[in-house]
Amino acid sequence: MAQIFPRWANKTPLFGLAGAAVAALVVPGAIWYWFSPEFTDVGYRPIQPVEYSHALHAGDLGLDCRFCHHTVEKTASASVPATEVCMACHQVVKRDSPLVAPLMKSWNDGTPIEWVRVHDLPEYAYFDHSVHIAAGVGCSSCHGRIDQMVVVQQDQPLSMGWCLECHRDPDKHIRRPDEVTDMGWEPAPDQAEYVQAVRESRGLAPPQTCTACHH
Repeated sequence: MAQIFPRWANKTPLFGLAGAAVAALVVPGAIWYWFSPEFTDVGYRPIQPVEYSHALHAGDLGLDCRFCHHTVEKTASASVPATEVCMACHQVVKRDSPLVAPLMKSWNDGTPIEWVRVHDLPEYAYFDHSVHIAAGVGCSSCHGRIDQMVVVQQDQPLSMGWCLECHRDPDKHIRRPDEVTDMGWEPAPDQAEYVQAVRESRGLAPPQTCTACHH
């Protein structure tokens, strides 16, 4: 009686087991790599209710970050500017521009602008802006060159591993107090000596325990 299946078909179970073994290694690795915040979160750039350009305001006009995000040195949150903050300038500047129309409507109606959060940490992760600013960590270390972004996007993954990298080796991020909002900051030649002095005088020792961020 003639064979129905070719001889190589006898090896099909072996091929299946080999394929399953390869998949068991490749699939978790691919998920770990391509499903990480570095790929899923970096570059997130939602459409905002007002076409506000940081490149214009923080870049060309040189507004300090703390002018709008005025609680960043005092509280855990950097705060989103209220309409009143914007109108400090726009009652006079460009008040008839179509781009400012949503702002004027908010001002006249008394309804807040519903800004879309860009950097949104999980609820189980705690981050305090004031602590990091006090330690000398600059805005651009986490947020990138905001002064060059017409539309703000997430620049860093903000993952646990990324945070721990900084806590283990924070020296390259620690600045002098008057440099924290300098977007073009570069470490000075005496960076190592300055950081060493700050660490000794202030006892800076970024925590690496779970309870540091997960209270």
